[in-house]
Amino acid sequence: MHIRPIHQGDAARLALLLDQLGYPSTDRDVRQRLDYWLGDRASALFGADDDGSLVGVAALHITPILEVTGKFGRLAALVVDESHRGRGVGRMLMDAVEDRARAEGCLFVEVTSSSHRAPAHHFYESRGYEDTRDHWRRFILRLPAAGPQKTPNA
Repeated sequence: MHIRPIHQGDAARLALLLDQLGYPSTDRDVRQRLDYWLGDRASALFGADDDGSLVGVAALHITPILEVTGKFGRLAALVVDESHRGRGVGRMLMDAVEDRARAEGCLFVEVTSSSHRAPAHHFYESRGYEDTRDHWRRFILRLPAAGPQKTPNA
């Protein structure tokens, strides 16, 4: 088992992993997402490879902070194939994420996790992550898809 970068050839297997995470995706969807992820210098995708098979993925994005000097890492996704859970794959992926965040000068790494994912919460806490729900709240505005621009009549 080793950690390696994700590439376009991983799209089909990555789609299966995202489905296990609860985000059904087609190979085409994932290839399109990889186009912008792989081209983003502030982002990294780490894959857990077991003898040529992608069995896990972690997505990291580095963001500068305005209110203090520094950056932070955001774990955007982490999933390990159901057949490989409990074997240390998640720990290997998190080690890669945290090492990259340190190398980029991040002050901390954050992750959000759905309230129903108790095993994931335990996993993050076992790595030293603190549950800050008593201190911070998250607000999201869902934006409609951008369509053709309408030009006002003259």
